[in-house]
Amino acid sequence: MFAVTAESIDRDDPLSGLRAGERPDPTAREGWATVTVRAAALNHHDLWSLRGVGLPADRLPMVLGCDAAGVDEEGNPVIVHAVIGDPDAGGGDETLDPRSSLLSERYDGTLAEKVTVPRRNLVPKPEELSFEEAACLPTAWLTAYRMVFEKAGLQPGSTVLVQGAGGGVASALIRLAAAVGHRVYATSRSAAKRARALELGAHAAFETGARLPERVDAVFETVGAATWAHSIRSVRQGGRIVTCGATSGDAPPAELTHVFFRQLSVVGSTMGTRDQLRRLAEFCVRSGVRPEIDRVLPLAEARSGFAAMLEGDLFGKIVFTV
Repeated sequence: MFAVTAESIDRDDPLSGLRAGERPDPTAREGWATVTVRAAALNHHDLWSLRGVGLPADRLPMVLGCDAAGVDEEGNPVIVHAVIGDPDAGGGDETLDPRSSLLSERYDGTLAEKVTVPRRNLVPKPEELSFEEAACLPTAWLTAYRMVFEKAGLQPGSTVLVQGAGGGVASALIRLAAAVGHRVYATSRSAAKRARALELGAHAAFETGARLPERVDAVFETVGAATWAHSIRSVRQGGRIVTCGATSGDAPPAELTHVFFRQLSVVGSTMGTRDQLRRLAEFCVRSGVRPEIDRVLPLAEARSGFAAMLEGDLFGKIVFTV
């Protein structure tokens, strides 16, 4: 089968380890299913893997990719849940299993013609969603869904800040929060991305670090070091910062004085459960909300998609068709 793999690790030049070509077809383990991939989405996780984060050299070569939609052995359209874990070990939540992983960390990923996953990881794809739209859901959109509807502790009509408008998670956060009536502020260094954020439903968009008209109930953080101080100062007394990533660095000053004196909550969030993925797909069907897709490329042109993500030249998701 044709696949896109990490062949080597390089923190400074991640694309140097990217290869596209033929790989052996996967063999399904007992209780696993083989999915013929129709569409797969790119994530920052794939770039981090090429830098060796979560993917040590002794596991190479590794097929990259966490997200996919396709058909199972019986021809049923499905969405692939990317978390490989045991719900029982996580108290009913596979993301809390200490031994859980994402596809492409221990098991070959989705940037291929075929992928094998535990059968319970398959979620029926609603016919109202295209394969390209469905492929955007398992990582970025599922992460955003959990942040908005579980981790943020928001009441109807809340006010939120989304840092770093433009990425897949950030664009999903804007869509989902606006769809349920929250007032959404967004930030970006790019005027074009600020304009796009308004199109997605943001109430207002500001340059990174700009003072907001009011303090917000919750901040959604995907950027890390570059925006952390602004997030701390933008949230109201007793508010919450929900973080799922740190694309600009993971070691900003903690500003603990602000955290304890203003009684702030800092909440980590990673991915979501299989059931949340099912409900996310249903939410998209019922609400009419759809993922923002920056571009669709054939899998054979994956390198150009990786390069665009590396340069930050995107708004929403990059999707590969197989």
